[in-house]
Amino acid sequence: MSLNRLGFRLVSRLSPDLSPVLPESPLFLPRLSLTSLLSAARSALGPTVIAQRLFAVSCASCVMVAALAVSATPVAAQTPASAGNSPAVSGGTVAPAAATTVQDQEPTGDADTDSAGSADSASDAAAPDNSSAAPDNSFEARQRALDQRSDENNYTYGVAQHDCYSRFFVNHCLNLARDSMRAVQAEIRKEQLALDGEQRAQRARARDERAALRRARNEADAPQRAAEDARNEQAYQDKQRQHAIDQAQRGAEAPQRAANAQAYEDKQRQHAIDQAQRGISPSQAAANQRAYDQKQSDYQRKLEEARQQGAQKAQERVEKQQSFEKKQADAAQHRADVEARQKQATEKAEQKRQDQLKQEQLEEQQKQQQQQQ
Repeated sequence: MSLNRLGFRLVSRLSPDLSPVLPESPLFLPRLSLTSLLSAARSALGPTVIAQRLFAVSCASCVMVAALAVSATPVAAQTPASAGNSPAVSGGTVAPAAATTVQDQEPTGDADTDSAGSADSASDAAAPDNSSAAPDNSFEARQRALDQRSDENNYTYGVAQHDCYSRFFVNHCLNLARDSMRAVQAEIRKEQLALDGEQRAQRARARDERAALRRARNEADAPQRAAEDARNEQAYQDKQRQHAIDQAQRGAEAPQRAANAQAYEDKQRQHAIDQAQRGISPSQAAANQRAYDQKQSDYQRKLEEARQQGAQKAQERVEKQQSFEKKQADAAQHRADVEARQKQATEKAEQKRQDQLKQEQLEEQQKQQQQQQ
């Protein structure tokens, strides 16, 4: 539209005679064909004048295109820089969407670097150290600054890309904006790599310090551990010797245990013989055993009931003692309250008597005064 308006003005100035023939709208080029334009001019002017004017107009158009080509280069180069200095430009309303589109269309290595740095930070955070708190904060601040610069660079490129579509040489402007964006991106990546290297060096120093502290602690605790190991070894040897002694003692007592088992079996056989001699059958012996077991169980049950009753009675005695003590305390409190009320009544009666005496004395004084008068 701007090119058509400029052409209209140039043609009007170079050929004033064609101004009445041309339409008022600056968009005459797409609206009128060349045949209709020439026929209208031929009807208003002569053929010779038409040829001269057309040659002048063509020369002017060539000069105008050359001037635009020369002036487009510094303007396009200046646009990304100005947009980078002030992100809030006229295209700010659509810049976030454009930045998002740029990030989707042209991925760079910054995202991989940021993710790698965050992964290293997460793995290093598993072993925190108080001595590295301040460097970690500094690294985080620098990382945030780099992230902000990367976001601003993408935003600036989005604004420049949006502005390039309103210019004549769109591709040239886009290439310049992309080159500027990539130059800033290369600087950010360089600083990101340096920051990652410093973080790795800091983490390596922290690991070396922790390892040195562990080694020093182990060396300091080495005598104590050696003494503890010696005590444990001595205790183990004592246990082994005691176990050997116990084994030897059990081996020595084996004949005695065998003799005891044989004696028990002999007693069982003799008991069976005695039962047979007394005429007690095995069924009778089993019945006697059951009766004996029943008596034992009844005795145990009665003993348990007596124990429970004793515990219950003891609990009752404790409760009665507590109740008696509470009653004694209540009686003492009641006695104290009665004495306090009696004392208050006595004091009130004494106060009342004194008031009556004062009243009588006052009346006698009044009577004496009246008699004197």
